[in-house]
Amino acid sequence: MNEVMSTTSTLGPRERRDHLLARLGHRRMEHRVLPGLYRLGQPDRSSPVLVSANYTLSFDALRSSLRGIDAYILVLDTKGVNVWCAAGKGTFGTDELVERIRSTSLESHVDHRRLILPQLGAPGVSAHEVKQRTGFSVEYGPVRAADLPDYLSSGATEEMRRVTFPLRDRAVLIPVELRNVAIEAVIAIVALFILGGLVPALIALMAVMAGAVLFPLLLPYLPTKDFTTKGMLLGIAASAPFAMYYLASEPGWTGLAYSAGSIMLMVSVVGFLALNFTGCTTYASRSGVRREIFRYVPALVIMAVVGVSVLAITIAIAALGWF
Repeated sequence: MNEVMSTTSTLGPRERRDHLLARLGHRRMEHRVLPGLYRLGQPDRSSPVLVSANYTLSFDALRSSLRGIDAYILVLDTKGVNVWCAAGKGTFGTDELVERIRSTSLESHVDHRRLILPQLGAPGVSAHEVKQRTGFSVEYGPVRAADLPDYLSSGATEEMRRVTFPLRDRAVLIPVELRNVAIEAVIAIVALFILGGLVPALIALMAVMAGAVLFPLLLPYLPTKDFTTKGMLLGIAASAPFAMYYLASEPGWTGLAYSAGSIMLMVSVVGFLALNFTGCTTYASRSGVRREIFRYVPALVIMAVVGVSVLAITIAIAALGWF
């Protein structure tokens, strides 16, 4: 298919609604545009060609940053996944780029042989192979689409190349993190409330809030390098008030058991949610994530099982009046 589709740099209410639903994780894999070649403005044969994923947020971020600029946008079929994640999965990759160049007959629309790819797509693309197979040279634009107008007019600066993950970018991910665990969290909270009352239910709620809300906000300030250990330390801090409550309000071994169980449960849950957050940031590499999974997941599972078992047994014994 070599038909050139048209788009604009204007985002309307429909696009804003789509962005909101995507941020909330609603029908996550349906937020995509058709792959192919798009005409933005009135491009001619010398206009730049920029490459994007077919995830709506990626595509819309690119086109909305190019207000007043005539360009072509080559959209790859990344299965509705953003550039960074698709590069890791291989869908924003060499073969897909080559295939999309050929299927759109890109060489018939422009005289130059230059493609501008997002910098975060670099892990998935072999520039020399693309050049060898298509004749098009690959160059990597700025990290953020908002810098593209300056990049196109005067080239890259060091600031454009710097990957950052500021508070705003971390905070915008919180709704998705909460939605990902909402069902499991509600089940756990209700079950613990029925079995043990308000405090165990609050322990489950606090574990989820610490892992899905506090962890993204506090990420740069938590010690240690690994995401999992950052989360485990946050879990210890979040569990401290509950541990102290049980030690102060329950006699002898009951207080110690409740305290130990709540600490192990919260540390394991927050640690797991922190590990899961590696997929949301460019701070983590695929090899680093694999290393964390193999190193920490078995320990987290054991800790969670022991924590739940200790709490369940203690609740049961206390209900029977054996303490």
